[in-house]
Amino acid sequence: MCGRYQRRSDKQRIAEAFRLGNLDGLFLELVPDYNASPGTMQPVIVWDAGESMRTLQMMYWKFLPTFCVNPKKFKLSTTNANADKLLESGMWKDSFLRRRCLIPVDNFIEWDRKSSKTKLPWMFAMKDDEPFALGGLWRHWRSPDGDAGMDTFAVVTVEPNELLEQTTHHDRMPLIVKRADWQRWLEPSQEERPPIDLLRPFDSEQMKAWRVNTRINSVKNNDAMLSGPVKGDDVEQLGMFG
Repeated sequence: MCGRYQRRSDKQRIAEAFRLGNLDGLFLELVPDYNASPGTMQPVIVWDAGESMRTLQMMYWKFLPTFCVNPKKFKLSTTNANADKLLESGMWKDSFLRRRCLIPVDNFIEWDRKSSKTKLPWMFAMKDDEPFALGGLWRHWRSPDGDAGMDTFAVVTVEPNELLEQTTHHDRMPLIVKRADWQRWLEPSQEERPPIDLLRPFDSEQMKAWRVNTRINSVKNNDAMLSGPVKGDDVEQLGMFG
């Protein structure tokens, strides 16, 4: 699963890290988001075939298929797209083949559910603290009357790596696309050659994880302090010093 992440980078930092094209025409100022959640507008990187460059667009974090009539009443869970179903499901297949995207993040959050009422948040990042990319799918949604429309996306999920399984005991994690594979992920693929080989868990050795305060459980909280490790919880900081 992937239901929350952090993005500290502004537009210029993202442009440099992901080698985006000309941003002069993008009238967009990005403030840090320390608790990015589904149902919000987030910056997403796509491939502009006409201009042959990577561009940044704001998209709604919940994939809305063509049969969605009203986003506020759409109950199907489409925040994430299970990698195992990308070619099997009519809802995902076309976007997997033609509309893949990268979601720039600095950290993402997963929870260790101790009970129905207790879930402990863990934060995951790269050991070098560099921004990284989650793999996603996108599509443009338009209302039946044609009066409203917006670009929407979902985060692809894959099997967990050892670090995430050890900390949260989850059976899924967000797809992290390696820098060397960014361009291949972004460009549309032929139906007979989709990038199935990229749908794999990221190397745990390049990641770190630490417990954070449960304040992050509420989307109402959105500040830099949410990234700090839980005080007195030194044992539960994995990969921080390796």
